[in-house]
Amino acid sequence: MKVLFRIILICPFISFGPLFSQDDWDFEKKNQNKPLFLDTRAINGHTVKLLEKQVLELRITHRFGEIATTQSYRTLFGLDNSSDIRIGLEYGLTDKIMLGAGRSKGAGPFLEVWDGLLKVGMYNNELLKLKVSWSSKVFFTTMASSLIESDLTHFAKFSHRATYHNELLVGFKPIKKLTLQLSPGFIFRNISHFEDKNFTPHIGTVARLHLFKKVSLILEYYANFNSTDYRKNNYVNPFGIGIEINTFGHVFLLNFVNSRGIGEGQFLPYTTSKWSEGEFRFGFTIARKFNK
Repeated sequence: MKVLFRIILICPFISFGPLFSQDDWDFEKKNQNKPLFLDTRAINGHTVKLLEKQVLELRITHRFGEIATTQSYRTLFGLDNSSDIRIGLEYGLTDKIMLGAGRSKGAGPFLEVWDGLLKVGMYNNELLKLKVSWSSKVFFTTMASSLIESDLTHFAKFSHRATYHNELLVGFKPIKKLTLQLSPGFIFRNISHFEDKNFTPHIGTVARLHLFKKVSLILEYYANFNSTDYRKNNYVNPFGIGIEINTFGHVFLLNFVNSRGIGEGQFLPYTTSKWSEGEFRFGFTIARKFNK
């Protein structure tokens, strides 16, 4: 038991050691072409970046409970609660094709959510500092079907368990330390509320500001084009603020978001928490690359 306790104490220092031991802390060196993004994700959604060929990445994403609601101090401002957790593996098949799969706990209405990813690099112009990618994802729940036919989680058909998401990612760097991205796309759910629609288009916006050395500020907002009063009255658009910290082999993202679920199949159609009412939460992502 003592040995296990010592290992637990040592592990954080092993993991974070490279963060403090690098002689040159500036990952985006002056003489290099600075990338638009250093990670394949912003906060919730994807960036234009793909994994390099034969690079395997392990991603762990965690979302806690609400921070600023009434009596949130009883849960240590949400740290006692876990709204969603995702563990995934992604792989660079080539420099322009990336595959991935993951599993989330689920934040409701769907639980036990599995996801698959195909991401393709379509255009890259280093002179213009412009890059275009495309991503396609499928989400599938293996949770038990509700016995109540009117419930959204009553899966009368096997196909009702699936949700699909596609988007075009366009990133560019207007000035040296700022990257902007627009992400038009859509989500299609095989099952939705009878007052809702299966097809929901959106446009995502991301801003990444390189602050100093390996630290960047990230802002992300997704605007759903809600075509029904049901969606306008019951759901809100997801918005997040994050701090990205980069080391050699690791990417750490610390963020605050109003969305509970992880993955477009959850945070796009089912975000109900409002920043104005203190219904935002702390989260983090750890991404570790393994080269061949």
